[in-house]
Amino acid sequence: MHKTLVKMVSKRRLSKSEHKESLTEDASKTRKQPLSKKTKKSHIANEVEENDSIFVKLLKISGIILKTGENQNQLAVDQIAFQKKLFQTLRRHPSYPKIIEEFVSGLESYIEDEDSFRNCLLSCERLQDEEASMGASYSKSLIKLLLGIDILQVRQLVMDKLSSIRLEDLPVIIKFILHSVTAMDALEVISELREKLDLQHCVLPSRLQASQVKLKSKGRASSSGNQESSDQSCVILLFDVIKSAIRYEKTISEAWIKAIENTASVSEHKVFDLVMLFIIYSTNTQTKKYIERVLRNKIRSGYIQEQLLQSTFSVHYLVLKDMCSSILSLAQSLLHSLDQSIISFGSLLYKYAFKFFDTYCQQEVVGALVTHICSGNEAEVDTALDVLLELVVLNPSAMMMNAVFVKGILDYLDNISPQQIRKVFYVLSTLAFSKQNEASSHIQDDMHLVIRKQLSSTVFKYKLIGIIGAVTMAGIMAADRSESCSLTEERANLSNEQCTQVTSLLQLVHSCSEQSPQASALYYDEFANLIQQEKLHPKALERVGHTICNDFQDAFVVDSCVVPEGDFPFPVKALYGLEEYNTQDGIAINLLPLLFSQDFAKDGGLVTSQESGQKLVSPLCLAPYFRLLRLCVERQHNGNLEEIDGLLDCPIFLTDLEPGERLESMSAKERAFMCSLLFLTLNWFREIVNAFCQETSPEMKGKVLTRLKHIVELQIILEKYLAVTPDYIPPLGNFDVETLDITPHTVTAISAKIRKKGKIERKQKADGSKPSSSDTLSEEKNSECDPTPSHRGQLNKEFTGKEEKTSLLLRNYHAFFRELDIEVFSILHCGLVTKFILDTEMHTEATEVVQLGPPELLFLLEDLSQKLESMLIPSIARRVPFLKNKGSRNIGFSHLQQRSAQEIVHCVFQLVTPMCNHLENIHNYFQCLAAENHGVVDGPGMKVQEYHIMSSCYQRLLQIFHGLFAWSGFSQPENQNLLYSALHVLSSRLKQGELSQPLEELLSQSFHYLQNFHQSIPSFQCALYLIRLLMVILEKSTASTQNKEKIASLARQFLCRVWPSGDKEKSSISNDQLHALLCIYLEHTDSILKAIEEIAGVGVPELINSPKDVSSSTFPTLTRHTFVVFFRVMMAELEKTVKKIEPGTAADSQQIHEEKLLYWNMAVRDFSILINLIKVFDSHPVLHVCLKYGRLFVEAFLKQCMPLLDFSFRKHREDVLSLLETFQLDTRLLHHLCGHSKIHQDTRLTQHVPLLKKTLELLVCRVKAMLTLNNCREAFWLGNLKNRDLQGEEIKSQNSQESTADESEDDMSSQTSKSKATEVSLQKAPESGTDGCILLIVLSWWSRTLPTYVYCQVLLCPFPFPP
Repeated sequence: MHKTLVKMVSKRRLSKSEHKESLTEDASKTRKQPLSKKTKKSHIANEVEENDSIFVKLLKISGIILKTGENQNQLAVDQIAFQKKLFQTLRRHPSYPKIIEEFVSGLESYIEDEDSFRNCLLSCERLQDEEASMGASYSKSLIKLLLGIDILQVRQLVMDKLSSIRLEDLPVIIKFILHSVTAMDALEVISELREKLDLQHCVLPSRLQASQVKLKSKGRASSSGNQESSDQSCVILLFDVIKSAIRYEKTISEAWIKAIENTASVSEHKVFDLVMLFIIYSTNTQTKKYIERVLRNKIRSGYIQEQLLQSTFSVHYLVLKDMCSSILSLAQSLLHSLDQSIISFGSLLYKYAFKFFDTYCQQEVVGALVTHICSGNEAEVDTALDVLLELVVLNPSAMMMNAVFVKGILDYLDNISPQQIRKVFYVLSTLAFSKQNEASSHIQDDMHLVIRKQLSSTVFKYKLIGIIGAVTMAGIMAADRSESCSLTEERANLSNEQCTQVTSLLQLVHSCSEQSPQASALYYDEFANLIQQEKLHPKALERVGHTICNDFQDAFVVDSCVVPEGDFPFPVKALYGLEEYNTQDGIAINLLPLLFSQDFAKDGGLVTSQESGQKLVSPLCLAPYFRLLRLCVERQHNGNLEEIDGLLDCPIFLTDLEPGERLESMSAKERAFMCSLLFLTLNWFREIVNAFCQETSPEMKGKVLTRLKHIVELQIILEKYLAVTPDYIPPLGNFDVETLDITPHTVTAISAKIRKKGKIERKQKADGSKPSSSDTLSEEKNSECDPTPSHRGQLNKEFTGKEEKTSLLLRNYHAFFRELDIEVFSILHCGLVTKFILDTEMHTEATEVVQLGPPELLFLLEDLSQKLESMLIPSIARRVPFLKNKGSRNIGFSHLQQRSAQEIVHCVFQLVTPMCNHLENIHNYFQCLAAENHGVVDGPGMKVQEYHIMSSCYQRLLQIFHGLFAWSGFSQPENQNLLYSALHVLSSRLKQGELSQPLEELLSQSFHYLQNFHQSIPSFQCALYLIRLLMVILEKSTASTQNKEKIASLARQFLCRVWPSGDKEKSSISNDQLHALLCIYLEHTDSILKAIEEIAGVGVPELINSPKDVSSSTFPTLTRHTFVVFFRVMMAELEKTVKKIEPGTAADSQQIHEEKLLYWNMAVRDFSILINLIKVFDSHPVLHVCLKYGRLFVEAFLKQCMPLLDFSFRKHREDVLSLLETFQLDTRLLHHLCGHSKIHQDTRLTQHVPLLKKTLELLVCRVKAMLTLNNCREAFWLGNLKNRDLQGEEIKSQNSQESTADESEDDMSSQTSKSKATEVSLQKAPESGTDGCILLIVLSWWSRTLPTYVYCQVLLCPFPFPP
């Protein structure tokens, strides 16, 4: 009775936290111990542990009595007294420190028994006797008491025992470990716990889940289910313990995040890591930004992949379910990112939350996705819609329960693009017409209402929504019917009924759009897409197919022998026929009369009729209608186009298109008519090529290539018309646009006089995004000032060579040309004809009817390059200029964007072999050209036009290869095979190898294959793309450092090569391209300082001593025009390099100090060489760079170098003095530059002056501190510095003021200070409240005195340059 009372009293004295701990542990122990074990050990429950081990004896001496069984251990003294007694006993033992090992071994053997171990974790029972301290309110467990003794590593012992602990005991152990963590050892303990806990215990729940699945499927006994539930409860309890610890201990949460952040490989990242990040994110609001930053970095680096996230949800979904709102908040934050990989990770969070969580969480997920869709942010809308599409396929029944939320998107269709509207209607149609959900009629009704309302609108934007929605819905209706159709009569009748619904819906769309040419063309395109995706039932296709063919014939096809008559502005001729039509059955496309009827009718754009009564439609519908007809025939006849192959040869009723001398005499309306005629003809030929590009017979292939040749010829003619028709807006070629008010991105503020001189190309921008010439000039001015042009600017400006002038103007009209299908590029398999290849290979290729010529090759490569840029570069990376239509960049890629990036990459990888053939042929062309002209590529006998076309082909091929291999999708495991196959093609061009070569070998061989092309590179742009392509290949290799020097060597070769000159007014090398290549060279060279010294010390003096228009002989790319680029890059890379040098510490070895001091000597020497160049090159951009990076270099000198000088001064005195002496001259020149900026009152320069002067002041103070540290305080002198210009001439317009040299150093706020050691006079700078002072440091060491000058600008007011 007394003992029971003692127990009750002691438990009543427990603190709240300890009481809670004890109850939890007792409860878990009572619940989880088998009954048989309790019975077995009950007879020894109260016995005292008796053995002769050192462990038991020392504990008894110190005041703890160990009990066997499950009873609590007894503490006879105060906790502090016990710890002190045990510590003293151990330290005073004769065998110390060996006694420590024996004691710990005894503890280890004692806790081998599970009951003893659990007992050691419970609070000790207090004995009420005279020795016990009455001040203690509770007792700790034995393990905690031992943990307080430093010489015992108790926690490590417990950590090592984690592998043998049962799952039900794990929460208690983890709680003990986390409660014993201190701020000093938190990171170490958490890192070890994270590793051990994940490897040994967090795999268990996955096994439990697997067994639970079996339980559900096979119907096991209820006892097994109870055991599974119990084990899952233990896992939940474990995470509750961890959650409780990190909620109240900030140290633990920060250490856990840091431990995960320090993990540096994919294999080391575990499921447990992600669970912990989610737990901390939901528990501690202060750490949310930190966790988001860690997650973003891990995702960018590829450490956290989809498989890991999926495993996390599948294993610990019960734990994560309680954090649903926090996980969705994290996903929402990640979707706001600019990085595509991070956005994808955020979308996966939504996907798996919907898949694994309950109904309430699924509703929250759908609500969050709908919010993203209605946000108006293009990237968010695309991602959220893609997730919804996945969820509809993944779990349609669950999505049906949330259909009311999805239906709400119909109210926000105004703010999303046509491609996104397709996805919305696809999701809704799938839910509405799914056979699994019969109760979806209300969605069908709402969709029909919306579609009919939009179709009846007279505004094209709303009619577009109705057309896209109706056609998408028809596709879903047909798809569901075709899947459910069977041989039974009932289902056949049902199929007929649905077929009627589909055709009636399509007829409704047709009738509502026939009054608008644009709406009709959009309907034809959408209908064609539906057929191409094989979503229309054959029966429905059969019903509409006959009508399509007849309507096309009636509208656009006439007899070729009957020339139309009428009051046409130009004579009508049948042109571009591929066969002679002498019989009466020849056909032609009636294009010019249709265009005249539309443009010159009273109400242009409306359907009119000729006297013959023939029904006319707008010529705008010619290409879309033919696409619909072609796909309909192709689908009905399994790819056979014999029914319509006459349209490939047939001529077109046009007029003479070549303008000749009549161009100037044409009226504006006539020129616009000819432009429209050319656009419509080009779009017709483009659709013809789309249709017949996959024909295999030589005759058909030859005709397709001829049509391709016609396209190139017509584009040249169109260029001539567009050059003199500035305000012309072409007819639309793509109709899924948000507005019909689309204008080409041309420069309008250019006079006709300038255009006649052919200088329009110089005013155009490659990206076509600048609206006026004033903006263009403004950007050039800004780019000259900006020392670090953006990467986006580089991409936009890289195609500005002379050979690009023809395509430059047409690129602005990209939205008005019909889109080429990806299948068209199979034409690349045809050979390339050049005179060199023709001489050697004619005997093998004589059977070809027509071969692909360089102009046609360039046309295909340019289009393919644009497609890859649109699909493989994330939309976030392709920034849209301010106020530019956000959807305009997607115009012309509608069909492409209905495919995935993986499909596009797979199609293009089929072209790697022919593209390699073309690359090698072009390489041979330039090699032969150089041989003919004795090594000079642009010799006198060169054909200029052919040279530029071949050079452009070379550049486009390299650009396409770069875009392919730089695709971020290769980081995903499912795309590794694509990469492997493409690399195998490249490596096999070098030598035939086995199919099962390792990836590293393929990368190495591909690198060498591509590297071999450097000898024939014709232009600087090609050189830059070749370098970037090689860098992309190296990035995928683990041994990239071995080839890093090869990149630097190649870049140096390109910098030292004489490139063909461009226009007289402008170099063929753009500043941005030169900047990029120079950065690559300096970043990859083994010694940046030596490379900078070579350019600045060898190349620049050669440039200075050469005539005005002559470049450096060592670096021909270094001219007076490009000097600012070289200077900017060298200053930036020098500053970046010295910032990476670790500051010296006293703990560093002597050798490390000497190496760093030597490195800093070289860096300061390079800085000195660069700074002194402003005496010769004093243009504004050069001075701007000098002010900006000069300050940054001085700051780096203060932070990285001065600590090194503190410790090196005594042993390397002369080296330190020499370094400071050199640096002093540089700071003097920087001071002169500040005066120069103020005298010229150049605000773009003076804005950098205050920060620079402040940095120079800090340098003075820091040097003084260094002298004081080395007992040279008396060597600090202060004198006056005259203000001078860049040439060293004194500025005479200033008033001098003097003060005595006896002024103390502390009085530095005075305006003047004079030194006895030198003759100086202080001059006041104009419009400035500051004075320039020179600091004279006389460093005396034994018998040697060496003066070293360091300059200081004394600030007299906080803002020396008042506004």
